[in-house]
Amino acid sequence: MPKLKTHRGAAKRFKVSGRGKIKRRKAYKSHLLTGKSAKRTRGLRKTTLVSDSEYGNIKRLLPYK
Repeated sequence: MPKLKTHRGAAKRFKVSGRGKIKRRKAYKSHLLTGKSAKRTRGLRKTTLVSDSEYGNIKRLLPYK
């Protein structure tokens, strides 16, 4: 079997924690921020985990993480 290639776009967007969970950034934090409340934008700063339904797809893109 040849080596698998890491999806470079995914590698820049996701990090794997020590326990194997995949962390991601929240969406809706790039522009049009004046219409969003300060409470909402503070919440968007935090990272969150990839959902169980998407975990397998992301894991396939990051074979060596």
